[in-house]
Order: sequence, then C-alpha cells, then structure tokens
Amino acid sequence: MSINLALILTILTAFTGIVFLLDVFLWHDSKRSTESPTSSRGTLVEYSRSFFPVLLIVLVIRSFVFEPFRIPSGSMMPTLLQGDFIFVKKFSYGLRLPVTETKILETGSPERGDVVVFRLPQDPSVNYIKRVVGLPGDTVAYERHRLTINGELVQLERSVGASPAEPVYVEHLDERDHEILITNAYSVRDDVYDVPEGHYFVMSDNRDNSKDSRFIEAIPESHLVGEAVRVWMHMDGLNWPRWDRIGTKIQ
Repeated sequence: MSINLALILTILTAFTGIVFLLDVFLWHDSKRSTESPTSSRGTLVEYSRSFFPVLLIVLVIRSFVFEPFRIPSGSMMPTLLQGDFIFVKKFSYGLRLPVTETKILETGSPERGDVVVFRLPQDPSVNYIKRVVGLPGDTVAYERHRLTINGELVQLERSVGASPAEPVYVEHLDERDHEILITNAYSVRDDVYDVPEGHYFVMSDNRDNSKDSRFIEAIPESHLVGEAVRVWMHMDGLNWPRWDRIGTKIQ
C-alpha cells in the first residue's frame, strides 16, 4: 500500500490553516481570555499557528518547485545509481495542483534527452524515471541496440576510458550526450513505435534491464511529474554515503 504524501500534506496544511483563520477572525482574545492556556482549543490553536506556515512552505515548494525522490533500482545506470537521492524540477513542464495534478500554468515541454519522472499509467501511485527519446508524432525504431528516430540513426560510440569488457556507450541524442549500458548480446523488444500526440516515448539508460515504453507504452503528458536535474545525496542501505555523487548534474 503506497502512501500519498501529497494528499497528507495538503490535508494537514488545510486543517492547520483553517484553525489559524478561525483563531484570527472568530476566536478573539477576549473570548479566549477565560480559557486555560492548556485547554484543548488553546493547544490546538498554538500548534496550528506554529505548524501552518511551515507546512504551507513545504507544500508550495514540493508541489511547484522541487520534489526529492530516491532511485530504487539500477534501471538508469550509469547515469543514476541505486541509492541516489535526486531533485526533480516540478515547474519544467507546467505547474500542477497537488493531489489532483490539474495543470494550471503551461511552462514548457520535454525535449529529447530529458530525464523525467512520471506516474505509471497502469498505476498512477507509482513513480518511474526514464529518458525521453521520442516526442509526440515521432516514429521510434529500436533494433540491435540502435535507436532510429524519424528515419535518422542516433549516433552511438564506446565511452572514453571504458575497457573492452565494460558495456558503456555514449549516445548522442540531439543536443544531449549521455552514457548507456548494453549488457545483452541481443537487444530487447526490437520494434518500430509510433508516438501518439500528447505522449512521450521513454527509455532507460540501462537498456537491457528496465521496463520502459517498449513495455509500458508511451507516457501521456498528463502523467509527467517533472525533470530530474541533480543528485543531492547517495546512500544505499547502511553503506556510507558516496560524497562524490553529491551535486552531480543529471545529463
């Protein structure tokens, strides 16, 4: 059972805000003068006055500016590692209301190469992170580990410094150069995919070990959460943090 943190935070903010407003406009000091400082209403008011500003700031930042996420698997290796904690820029693709996810302001659209967090269409309570490779209206072909977009083959070369045994390659996707892993002799789900309008075709950087749009289909624009921009911490289990990961820009 997943916990809807946005819903919980919204309810707590609304509740403390209502108590705060009731205190300001209805529960005047004259009416409270006869109350004991330790009365139930007095205690509720004091807690609400203290927590409401904090909850409101957290709700605004989390809903419209940045939201933290943890990478639970190696599906985006080598770009992101299991145990990375990342910041997702919420306003990259429009401002949305918390809980309902209704867009209230258009601010931009994903570009090829963007690393995005999105709600899984089959289960919106689950968040995935992948890389955008196909835009609305594109034709994406994947064959023998090679991407072709609208008939143009995407450049791929071995990563500098990688040994012959290391399956690390650099993919040149428009203006975005990023590393990918190719671990199997044969590529998975070779096919041609047409991206519907209002949808985005996403793939993992760990090409042979992830469920991406080859399995879950293209992602509706309405399910986008935001753009992954930076790693702010790395801690996997009880191991020591990897300080070299802190501040890493997500390419």
